[in-house]
Amino acid sequence: MPTKSPGFIYQLKITLLDAKPPIWRRVLVPGSFNLYKLNQVIQLAMGWTDSHLHQFYIDGEFYGLPDEELDDGEWEDERKFKLEQIAPEVKSKFVYEYDFGDSWRHEILVEKIISPVPGDKYPQCIKGKRACPPEDVGGVWGYADFLAALQDEEHEEHDSYLEWVGDEFDPEAMDLGEINQALEHVK
Repeated sequence: MPTKSPGFIYQLKITLLDAKPPIWRRVLVPGSFNLYKLNQVIQLAMGWTDSHLHQFYIDGEFYGLPDEELDDGEWEDERKFKLEQIAPEVKSKFVYEYDFGDSWRHEILVEKIISPVPGDKYPQCIKGKRACPPEDVGGVWGYADFLAALQDEEHEEHDSYLEWVGDEFDPEAMDLGEINQALEHVK
């Protein structure tokens, strides 16, 4: 019995906007994934916990999960749209925003559209740079303050930030193996 082909694979570069130095991931994702599954991939690849609202902004339209309390009719249901529909060609770009308070905005760029490699599992993260900022640190600007406090033992927030983050934080660390192990659960 033949196995079902996953169709084309999209190589996406996910870049956290306004982060200096850049924080990014390169992932391979089936084009047949809907935006709901793509949210899961982004969350795991970047290191977020999916504990806040998110939205995609694509060609002037917002996509997200319907929410009775927030639904003003301006969001398209992300479960109804596949990656291959909303980004049909190489160089397509769109924005993913996570946590509307901290406003972690990411640019998603379609770098390549390729055939799947037999035996490879998708989705997968193939490259990236730097650690994901901790949740609720205050967006890109709060993250800069957080890093400054961690680097200065005399900073008034040094000890409290260190305790909050679990006694250590390496802004350069990124573990592909850990990310890919987490991504195995996205089907």
